[in-house]
Amino acid sequence: MTLDRIAPALFVLLWSTGWIVAKYASPHADPLTFLSLRFAIAAALFAVITIASHAAWPRTRAGWVHGVASGVFLHGLYLGGVWWAISQGVPASVSGLIAALQPLLTAIVAPYIVGERLSGPQKLGVVLGFAGLAVAILPRILALDAAMMQVALVPLLVNIVAMGSVTAGTLYQKRHLQEGDLRAIAALQYVGGFAVVMPLALLFEPMRVEWNLEFALAMGWSVFGLSLVSIMLLLYLIRRGQVSRAASLTYLVPPAVAIESWFLFGEALTVPMVIGTLIVVTGVWLTNRKTRVIV
Repeated sequence: MTLDRIAPALFVLLWSTGWIVAKYASPHADPLTFLSLRFAIAAALFAVITIASHAAWPRTRAGWVHGVASGVFLHGLYLGGVWWAISQGVPASVSGLIAALQPLLTAIVAPYIVGERLSGPQKLGVVLGFAGLAVAILPRILALDAAMMQVALVPLLVNIVAMGSVTAGTLYQKRHLQEGDLRAIAALQYVGGFAVVMPLALLFEPMRVEWNLEFALAMGWSVFGLSLVSIMLLLYLIRRGQVSRAASLTYLVPPAVAIESWFLFGEALTVPMVIGTLIVVTGVWLTNRKTRVIV
């Protein structure tokens, strides 16, 4: 089996483990402290890769600024919010489901950014996506008493805001980073992520780190499996012209996260969770399938 055949599925499988490692790492390090270390190491690795491969850094000051700024949204605010929410008790399966709504939110915002209108099936997909999330999480919220509901809602809302941040980052990157070597841009983006999470960690966390095997495994997988290998696979897919194949498999990320969370952490696969996930996957597929755009 060639790399061309397995690369898209391997990329999505690796990407789905991001929520798993966040859950796995939370007992051993504060989330923002962990991400600060991860982003610093990833930025250094991509800088070395960029220099060693003689890739071009941005030629203008604006290019450097856009690279760092996109990382503020895509890594700092997004991953910072997701990791903090999971550390505060949001199930990894629910967090992965919320993240799946990002293409739907992008579809809603895009008409105001690029002047496109959604087709009928795409509008239906947006409605189904948010309806599926409601089916999945509302039973859990309604089962809480008033005091616990207030505590649970804050991390959930932070997770939703983080999903909005990655949407903003995606649109920002599409507008300002259409050119430039992706290896150099990746290095700058991790610098932007570090610039967000490190000050927040200093302000709000005791910067707890348990230097044990579990922490080392979580950090190693986060840096090499997610920040490095996943991104290099994405670069390979772009170079081979297989981005569409990877995109078509992203619909499998929420089910993958739910199954992995059930297997590794015992998170319940309730009937509403399964039904809601299927509805969300259907909605995302309808919103992102290739249709004629109405202008």
